[in-house]
Amino acid sequence: MQALVTGGAGYIGSVMIPMLLERGYKVKCLDRFFFGKETLNDVISNPNLELIKDDIRWFNPKILKGVDAVADLASLSNDPSGELDPSKTFDINYLGRVRVAKLSKEYGVKRYILASSCSVYGFREDMILEETSPTNPLTTYAKSNLMAEKDVLALSDSSFTVTVLRQATVYGLSPRMRFDLAINGMVLGIFKNKKIPVMRNGDQWRPFVHIKDAIKAFVTVMESPEEKVNEEIFNVGSNEQNYQIRPLAEMVGEAIPVPLKIEWYGSPDKRSYRVGFDKINKILEFKTDYTPREGALEVYEALESGKVTDSLKTKTVEWYKHLLDIHTTVKDITLKDTIL
Repeated sequence: MQALVTGGAGYIGSVMIPMLLERGYKVKCLDRFFFGKETLNDVISNPNLELIKDDIRWFNPKILKGVDAVADLASLSNDPSGELDPSKTFDINYLGRVRVAKLSKEYGVKRYILASSCSVYGFREDMILEETSPTNPLTTYAKSNLMAEKDVLALSDSSFTVTVLRQATVYGLSPRMRFDLAINGMVLGIFKNKKIPVMRNGDQWRPFVHIKDAIKAFVTVMESPEEKVNEEIFNVGSNEQNYQIRPLAEMVGEAIPVPLKIEWYGSPDKRSYRVGFDKINKILEFKTDYTPREGALEVYEALESGKVTDSLKTKTVEWYKHLLDIHTTVKDITLKDTIL
């Protein structure tokens, strides 16, 4: 089976691709490589992996020939990044991914899986949100996810299986490490300052899922009978991992036995939602294998050993801002296509 993973060198993709290769897949990785190709160093020489440096907005669709399944991960991947330039976010996260889906269908791909987010639920503290619950996207990132969901699902038919995965907030270790995600950021705060950064006011609810469990959901969908997954939306996570942020911070602190205290930051978070995951459990028999305690400890141990380090690249929006600043500077000083 041959899979195309868009955004394959990113936080989730750089863990997904080795897992797919281990399962015997041939994999094409389509990525801009904003964060470098080194995130795939462990598998870069694998003969079953093909790296394609391109953009979902304009890649040559011929790369879809022979592909059986597409895992569409490419996007500006969080709320702050989405607000850098909302028009670009809609171009990439909405129009770009719909383009991938349409071309996949045109070129005979059998399955298309969209990486969406539980952020489409927005603010609903009064109920457990299921896939059929009303949505309330509050940010450009969430709105573009929901728009992409609707348009890609409309493409599904008996020969083109489309599935949407609304992922909980992901945590855990990755070669393209992100410390702008709640649990990972808490661990970094403990490691650097003996303080856990917690966004005010700490009462907000959020669902969480370990990165390997998020990928397990993609693989499960790829390998499930079409009638179980076609034209379906699944929340990805577990009922047990709905947490209010302050109690979650305390749990993370207990997992790493060092003295610490909470460090509050930001304005009160307007996003708060609890999500139900019964559908994916009942239909696909999907269960998560990891908990925030385990995820926090693995990240902390990786920091201690130097396996991962904190850098500008580990905060997505800061890295994008840096690239934009560099681009402006280089354009200003370049003459006759040279700098020096």
